[in-house]
Amino acid sequence: MAGQVAGQAEERRTVEGTTAGHSTAGQPAPSRTQVTEARRIVVKVGSSSLTTAAGGLDADRVDALVDVLAKIRSGGEKEIVLVSSGAIAAGLAPLGLARRPKDLARQQAAASVGQGLLVARYTASFARYGVRVGQVLLTSDDTSRRAHYRNAYRTLDQLLAMGAVPVVNENDTVATDEIRFGDNDRLAALVAHLVRADLLVLLSDVDGLYDGDPARPGTSRIDEVHGPDDIAHVQIGSAGKAGVGTGGMVTKVEAARIAAAAGVPVVLTSASRAADGLSGRATGTFFHATGRRSADRLLWLAHASAPQGSLTLDDGAVRAVVVGRKSLLPAGIAGVDGEFSAGDPVELRDAAGRAVARGLVNFDAKEIPQLLGRSTKELAKELGPEYEREVVHRDDLVVLEP
Repeated sequence: MAGQVAGQAEERRTVEGTTAGHSTAGQPAPSRTQVTEARRIVVKVGSSSLTTAAGGLDADRVDALVDVLAKIRSGGEKEIVLVSSGAIAAGLAPLGLARRPKDLARQQAAASVGQGLLVARYTASFARYGVRVGQVLLTSDDTSRRAHYRNAYRTLDQLLAMGAVPVVNENDTVATDEIRFGDNDRLAALVAHLVRADLLVLLSDVDGLYDGDPARPGTSRIDEVHGPDDIAHVQIGSAGKAGVGTGGMVTKVEAARIAAAAGVPVVLTSASRAADGLSGRATGTFFHATGRRSADRLLWLAHASAPQGSLTLDDGAVRAVVVGRKSLLPAGIAGVDGEFSAGDPVELRDAAGRAVARGLVNFDAKEIPQLLGRSTKELAKELGPEYEREVVHRDDLVVLEP
């Protein structure tokens, strides 16, 4: 988080008032009853909390995390889904790589070696408590499509029902630049939505969100965030010093925003204070839920899918889609751009080129030019009954925030 700039505290924000690096956790905080009452919890841990800077898993760190998670679920009343980074970092040393490679091919090679090591370490560590783990690897393509989304939920839900701990990671070995989540913080927020979690816990190497560079005296940890306005003036830092991960405080705050907007409260703290964070004590930063829970997959479509092209809409179609929440028909399309196939995600743009929505398209890109501005009845009469349908159905469409 080096490089953060001190921000202006808002009225609804509660600050500990301690010097960076010297805050302490006390008894369970009254405002964090949602933490103590949470039954299904998604915990995300980053690479820097599990591995050494040179690459390779730190067995003691993994065991320390598992000790906390096993204790939390030991009573049988709580379920844990673990979203774990570390596959690429774990594969660096075995492959003789001095640092995380920048090219996708070597990242995938490192992930291929490291993922097995990571799951084997978790398997052995949880086995100390008689707990089984199940590996679940996801790509964004797996979860923005309706059938894949349902299958992902059923797998995770069944693992939990059978007493296992799902260990979720991005499927780095097959993911391409076009279908990557980009970071596991966002993946964790989306998994929390997918499994209908009661709480998301983001574990980092920093013990919360600060109103400045936490390495500098005089900065304070932000104890609670009730909404985006509370941290609007805080400039957030990027990736940390370890160099083995892809995230940083920016991705964690964005993940917290996504989860909170979907009705899932979030605790952001350090891996070393995981026990306090999961016990509802006043450690880290607590993000209150700002939206309502939803069981649909459109959150994934908005935040996890990578558009393969775009459709330009006329003004009437923009109003129908954005205001009326209607399907997109051929008559409202003024232009098409990109190469995509039926079922791919595309952006829907207004005349000024601004993305107003995203959806799964029902036609190949090469088919759409002949459909532009025409009614479905006219198309059905000329081209056949299979053309009497929406280009993007409203069930596969999400309006984007302005």
